[in-house]
Amino acid sequence: MEREVLTYDTFGRATRELALRIADDNFRPDVILSIARGGFFLGAALGYALDVKNAFMISVEFYTGVDERLAVPVVLPPVPNKVDFSGLNVLIADDVADSGETLKLVRDFVAGEVLEVRSAVLYEKPRSVITPDYAWRTTERWIDFPWSSEGPVVGHGLHH
Repeated sequence: MEREVLTYDTFGRATRELALRIADDNFRPDVILSIARGGFFLGAALGYALDVKNAFMISVEFYTGVDERLAVPVVLPPVPNKVDFSGLNVLIADDVADSGETLKLVRDFVAGEVLEVRSAVLYEKPRSVITPDYAWRTTERWIDFPWSSEGPVVGHGLHH
């Protein structure tokens, strides 16, 4: 199966293009809320490019065990305090909107408190239940991200 391969080099260009699109749209986030873990990379890069120093993270999980899929994603502790987003423009960052359920959960999580919430992703899959406000690319392929393509160094005899 053909894969979408993102390199760190291309990632740098992608984040810059997304940041320019957001800036050109005159959206000025007060806070960037990154969805762990893949969203960290995009969130940090956009934070620097858009000069946003206020960064938060949120962890969402779909699985309870091996191949045991939950019907809905859940927010894992520590859960951000919604009051921290009160009256602010929030940009949610994630690596991919696949089913879109994670993005929807996080958007709904902050929706009542914020002035405005928008989302930015590197990749959007056509089947996503929500359309991110900003997506660098749309693809149906499996995506190899540079930070996860080689797997962990721990537990594989590589770490001495």
